[in-house]
Formats: sequence, structure tokens, C-alpha cells
Amino acid sequence: MSSRLNLIFFVAVLAFITISSAVFFVDQRERVLLLRLGQIERSDYMPGIHFKLPFINEVRRFDGRILTLDESPARYLTGEKKNVQVDAFILWKISDASSYYTSMAGNEERAKQRLSQIVKDGLRAEFGKRTIHELVSGDRITMIETLLAGANKAANEFGINIENVRIKRIDLPSEVSSSVYTRMEAERQRVAKELRSQGAEEAEKIRSDADRQRTILLAQAQKTAEELRGNGDAQATDIYAQAYGQNEEFYSIYRRLSAYKKVFTSNDMLVIEPKGEFFNLFNSPSN
Repeated sequence: MSSRLNLIFFVAVLAFITISSAVFFVDQRERVLLLRLGQIERSDYMPGIHFKLPFINEVRRFDGRILTLDESPARYLTGEKKNVQVDAFILWKISDASSYYTSMAGNEERAKQRLSQIVKDGLRAEFGKRTIHELVSGDRITMIETLLAGANKAANEFGINIENVRIKRIDLPSEVSSSVYTRMEAERQRVAKELRSQGAEEAEKIRSDADRQRTILLAQAQKTAEELRGNGDAQATDIYAQAYGQNEEFYSIYRRLSAYKKVFTSNDMLVIEPKGEFFNLFNSPSN
């Protein structure tokens, strides 16, 4: 009885192993190959449960998602024969698992190396057609589309599709950047000096124009003042003449007394001989 139970248990375990070996599951994020003795038997599996011959068929799985290959910065020559340092990365995926396995033996590192060389050749060709200005500020979309079209012709032979190539930055080499920055600094200094000289010239023009306007305004004001003063003196003289003509004797005495008042304004003693027309009123008060 015990031997029979052991046999049943052994058969059950063997059946379980056989059935589990015959069933495999395909995830939607995978690309799956079914091999028979190392040869490809089938590669077009859809996601779900599938069956194979136990111990004869082998299942190889590959990542079917979009993968990223981050390239190290590399130098390229532009159409101006100038070196530029380009940092880019590649988005790719396995489009045909059968071709991928046949050409790359399913080795992802080998695929990355081949893919890197294909994209670098494409970038080198596209950069050689353009100037630095076109690369930095031009239409990169057209350049990438042309690059992808050419690169995918080569990559599709290996069961790989390049989804996109993204350029992160384009720099000049460090030794070139230093000289460029030096020239830029010198150019900025030259422009600054030119602007300062132009500003000083404009300031001098404004200052000269202000001085000229000031001189003109002062001359006009002085002319107006002299005219007003002359008119006032003329009116005063006319008024004095009219007043003097009404009573010449009184006006003469009034003017003489006013003159005495202005001359003898202090308490100082002045001893002089009262001679002359100015002292007539002292000598002859009756006059």
C-alpha cells in the first residue's frame, strides 16, 4: 500500500512538473521567443497564457518597453569645421524579437553598442551639414527626423526601432570656450567703451546746448530789464520835468534840502568853508 502511494505521489509530482513546464505566461511588456533546440520556432506571441513542449522548447524573454540609452558626450565637426561637444540620449525598443535574437544573440549590451554607433554616424552626418548657429537656434525637429529615418534603416535590420534621439546640450570644447569667452568679453568691453564715449558726447552736447540757452535767456532778460529800466527812467525824468516846470524855485530848494539831508547824516563835525553853489542857502538864506 505504501509503495502504491509513493508511486501515485511520484506520478502526480511528475505530472505537475510536466504541466508547469508546458505552460508559460507572456506579459504585455515583454517580447517572447520560443526556441526548439536553440532554433527559433515562434516569436509572435500575444500577451496571455501559452503552451510549449516540456524539456524541448525554451522560452526567451526580452524587455518590450521603450528603453533609454544615455550616451556620453561626444565631439562632432560642424559645417564650419568647428568641433562641438554634444550630449544626447536615445529612446529605443525591440520591434522584432526574432531579428533581435538572431543579430544580437539577445545581448542588450551588444545592441546598445551597435545602436550607439548608428546614431553617432547619423549625428556626425547631420552636424556636418549645419553651422553652429543653425544647430543652436535652428530647426532641430527636421534634423532629428532626417536622422531617425536614416538610423532606423540600419537599426530595423537588428529588430530594433529608434523612437527618438534627444539632444540635451551642445557645447564648445573647453579650450575653445575659453577663447570664445575671452573674445566675447573683449567685444563687450569695446561696446561698453563705445557706448560710454557716445554718452559723454551726448552729455557734452546737452550741456553746451543748456549753456547756450542759459546765455540767450540771460541776454534776453537783461535786454528786457534794460528796456524796462530805461522806460522807467524816462517816465521819472518826464515826471520830474513836469514837477519842476510847475514851480522851479520850490523844486530847486527841495532838491537842495534833499541833498543836504543825504550829505549830513551823522553827528560828526565837519569844518569847511561854505563856498560854492552847493552852500548858497547857507550864505544867503534869503535866496
